[in-house]
Amino acid sequence: MSGDWLAPTMFAVVFLLIFGGYPVAFALGGTALVFAALGVSLGYFDWALTFALPERIFGIMSNYVLLAVPFFIFMGTLLEKSRLAEDLLKTIGKLFGPLRGGLALAVVFVGALLAAATGVVGASVVAMGLISLPVMLRYGYSPELSSGVITAAGTLGQIIPPSVVLVVLADQLGISVGDLFVGSLVPGLLLAGLYGVFVAGVALVRPQAAPALPAAERGDDLSALLRQVALVMLPPLALIFLVLGSIFLGIATPTEAGALGAVGAIGLAALHRRLSWRALRQTVDETTKLTTMVVFLLIGSTAFALVFRGLDGDLWIEQLLTNLPGGRWGFLLIANLAIFVLGFFIDFFEIAFIVIPLLAPAAGALGIDLVWFGVMIGMNLQTSFLTPPFGFALFYLRGVAPPGVRTTQIYRGALPFIVIQLLGLVLIVLFPGLVTGLLD
Repeated sequence: MSGDWLAPTMFAVVFLLIFGGYPVAFALGGTALVFAALGVSLGYFDWALTFALPERIFGIMSNYVLLAVPFFIFMGTLLEKSRLAEDLLKTIGKLFGPLRGGLALAVVFVGALLAAATGVVGASVVAMGLISLPVMLRYGYSPELSSGVITAAGTLGQIIPPSVVLVVLADQLGISVGDLFVGSLVPGLLLAGLYGVFVAGVALVRPQAAPALPAAERGDDLSALLRQVALVMLPPLALIFLVLGSIFLGIATPTEAGALGAVGAIGLAALHRRLSWRALRQTVDETTKLTTMVVFLLIGSTAFALVFRGLDGDLWIEQLLTNLPGGRWGFLLIANLAIFVLGFFIDFFEIAFIVIPLLAPAAGALGIDLVWFGVMIGMNLQTSFLTPPFGFALFYLRGVAPPGVRTTQIYRGALPFIVIQLLGLVLIVLFPGLVTGLLD
């Protein structure tokens, strides 16, 4: 009897456990141990292969690239806890207020700025949900447009560097984090621009859904407001230059730039007299939780990948994907469709650690540029934040939304922005130069 059925069954079992609500890290690790024992008992797996697991786990713990993850999480969380993001939102909101849809445009602008300064989605969505959503609702904005633009703008931290997700994708694809950051810059800004165009279109077609801010709330002294805007924008711009500037200019690696950003966030919070022990403790707690989750997912996925390859699962996946009808285009279609569908049920880290290692060899065999492939996947993964029922951005906003905002309104508000994200994905596929232009 052939053992070819073991790898596909192992793949199916791990997803059944995940969809059943079992913790992903333990579903991966547990499935690996069970199928290793099953493979040994049937004569299709050698226990000696598992001796490589401690060495691989040590490799994870000593991975210099992954050290950037806690730095970027710390930087983004501290900006939220020290209320520097709050100042930015309030001031930019007043500047854009005279325009119809101005508050929503301000959210998109600030979302892009926070994404480039922090790279953490949760912090951006929570900050904008707490500050902007009540103001937008108070002045007559549609609950759907308000919630949709906040969740979508908050997810820009997924595709605009420095992004924690891009760091993980680069590690899983075996490519340079710096190259992935450079390649994702134009697509990320393009996506923010598409959000702005959509908001302007809604304000034009349905002005009652996105009214201008009343004159009494704007303030009459435009020059004073512009000075305030300049002062408020200095902290995020300083962080952007410190982090992205040091990477793009070749002065620092992404990990070193993350450390600079973390120190810079502390300095900016202290400079504005917002650095309290409470904010620092909450930031460290949040950073520890998220980093621990990432590390345990990595350990579980490493165990899974080791056993899966020991059962020739990698060969099965590669043959399956490289022999699809349509060759390269068939592979891209199936890969994107699989990631999009999985995004409805599991989060982006889980997809990155389970699916991407299976897709990368097939992409390489088909001659696909892995940096372009990584940016494309990042854009696709971004939809997982907005797709119900388990979109994380939807949960973040639901947790901080005023009582009058219903969950169905948040879901409906996210739908147009999911379509816009898919449009951005199509543009990346049709025009690879959007990714490779700056690299070339």
